[in-house]
Amino acid sequence: MSEQPQQPGPYGHGYPNQPPGPPPGYGYPQYGYAPGAVPPGMYTGDPNAPYGYDPYGRPYSDKSKIVAGVLQLALGTFGVGRFYIGNVGLGLAQLFTCGGFGIWALIDGIILLTGSNQTDSQGRVLRG
Repeated sequence: MSEQPQQPGPYGHGYPNQPPGPPPGYGYPQYGYAPGAVPPGMYTGDPNAPYGYDPYGRPYSDKSKIVAGVLQLALGTFGVGRFYIGNVGLGLAQLFTCGGFGIWALIDGIILLTGSNQTDSQGRVLRG
């Protein structure tokens, strides 16, 4: 007697009428961001917040506080860090005073690196 081959179910070969993959809720819970949420610091396409929002709802800038701080420490006598973030008035003041004879530039660079509320010329919080 020969056995008749079974026809595969609608889900392909294997057990008939068995859906592919594990059932919903099986395995480890999924951690991370809520569906549709954008992780902080990622580009969202929002012109008011080009890199998303911080946990307090303030928009992130496209400028980095690390770059601004390093520029200010290295070239602070010319006000380059302040020009980078768009503070032209402070940049010009540092340029004409040679960064407050270097002291203002050094302190400003440290503040840019360690501060959490530094903003660019449009009022957005600098990215860390």
